[in-house]
Formats: sequence, C-alpha cells, structure tokens
Amino acid sequence: MQLNPLLAKSEWLKSGDIRPYVFVRPENKIEQPGTRHKIDWFLQHEPLYKNPLHLKELPFAEAIYQIEWKSFGKQDLAIPRWVFYDCAAMPGFIAGFAGRTSTLDPEILSILDYSKTEVWCPLSLFIIIPTMHKGEWVAYDLCAVNSLLPKEKQFYGMGFLTKAFGLWYANVNQCSGMTQWGSPSLKLHSNYGPLEIIGSYAPLHTHAKTMTYRCQVDTDCWEKFFNKEIDLAFLEKHGPSGLEIDPKDEKSMVSLQNRIQNNEGPFYLNASEISKKGLEDKLSVYQLKKEKY
Repeated sequence: MQLNPLLAKSEWLKSGDIRPYVFVRPENKIEQPGTRHKIDWFLQHEPLYKNPLHLKELPFAEAIYQIEWKSFGKQDLAIPRWVFYDCAAMPGFIAGFAGRTSTLDPEILSILDYSKTEVWCPLSLFIIIPTMHKGEWVAYDLCAVNSLLPKEKQFYGMGFLTKAFGLWYANVNQCSGMTQWGSPSLKLHSNYGPLEIIGSYAPLHTHAKTMTYRCQVDTDCWEKFFNKEIDLAFLEKHGPSGLEIDPKDEKSMVSLQNRIQNNEGPFYLNASEISKKGLEDKLSVYQLKKEKY
C-alpha cells in the first residue's frame, strides 16, 4: 500500500523493517482495532503482538523500560518497575514501533543494552489506561528513542505517530492526560484534538506546574501536525478569553485553576499557536465562542 503523502518524511513506516507493536495481555486485546478513526496511515504492516505476562518477552519489555527511564529519569518522571507492571501492563494498553534488530543502527542497541539475537527491538512506547468514565482513556506515557539519538539518526515523526497509532488502534474516543507547562511534549499532545484544560495546576503531582487535559480525538487535527496548516475549524468555534498561561509564572496557573473550579470554562489551548511559540512563551487561553442568534 502506498504511503499517505502527508507522511512522506516518515519513510521508515513503509520499509517493513519497522512495524507497529502492541504489548498487552490477552484479556485486554482491542476488539476490532482501528475501526473508529478512518485513516490509512497504519495499514502498511500487521502489528507485532507481545504478551507482557510471557517470560520470553522480558528482553523486549526491558528495552521498553530503558527507553522510558532514559527519556524521563533526569526529569524525575521515570516509571518505577512495579508501576510499569501494576499500572500499565496489567490494566492498560502499550503500543509503539519496533525495528528489526538486524537492520538498526548499533548505537540504538548500545543505548538500550539490547541483544542482537532478538528479532525485534522496541523504538517507542505509548501507554494508555481505560478509566471508569466510559470511553475515556488516560495517556500515561509517551516517548521514543529519538530523544536519545542525534538529530541525523532520528526517525521523523515517530513520537507523534506512536501516540496516533495507539489512539487509532485502540479506537479511543476521548483521551485525557498530563504534561508539564513548558515541556516540548505539549507541542505533540495539542495536535490530537481540541485540547481542553481541565486542570492548570496540580500540587498532588510531583511537579505542581502540570497541566491536565482532555480531547475528543480528531484525526483532522493530526494532518495539521504534518502540513503545518492553521486549524481554521478550531478558530471558528473558539476565541481568545483574554487570559494567558505563563510557563514561568505559577500564579498564572493557580489563577486559571481557580477559574476552572468556579466553572468559568471550558478553557482550551490552540495547537497552531503552541507550534509557533517557544517553550517558555506565554500561551493564550481560549474559550468557546458564544452562539449568535
């Protein structure tokens, strides 16, 4: 099958030496995967299936853990091993991309301390967990080897496409999650659907300057991540509220949090604006436009 033109720079998708994988226990397998969202991005190759309860999958799981730990360890956000098992592998769904080990750059195998005898090596991971709110999943973790490699060796778009694949495969309707203000990950997470801020300050978290979000998954937004077009559909429905979030100013986060708690929202962020601003720049807060009668 021909690769979608939007993904021209992500040629690694079509080679067959890199394939999507799902790492989930049999009871949690997705029924009729990839049927909710009508896109053709991930139809190139059948996903690899890995069972986290099988001992033979331990090397693959260890490499997943290495990617996660080395991506977030310095930020004090790495997942302890028991949390990875108890809160991700058992109740949730883990997906990503894996490379045929014999074709990978030796630097990747060295970084992950991975054996050349294994057929497939994980290159990214996305963890989502179903919630008690029907249809809602929490995005728990997202990372790829790109963050560990020099730019010239990175796989274009792998981080974004890893989350996109997981949402597509698991037929996710509503996705919630957490990210820190000023984090580069906000430039990814804001592109999967209109991003509603349901919490702008989280002192219960290790990092209080954490934004809690949710979005209704919309694949039209995914395209704009690659073609860089302004999201006119978002601007038709949303307008600036006059409020701003300053990633360097905790008071702005607390102020918006109080407005959220006072039911003055809902409040949103504009993905197009985020893509053009620096990580520490102030961000405009948007609200739904009032209907005209």
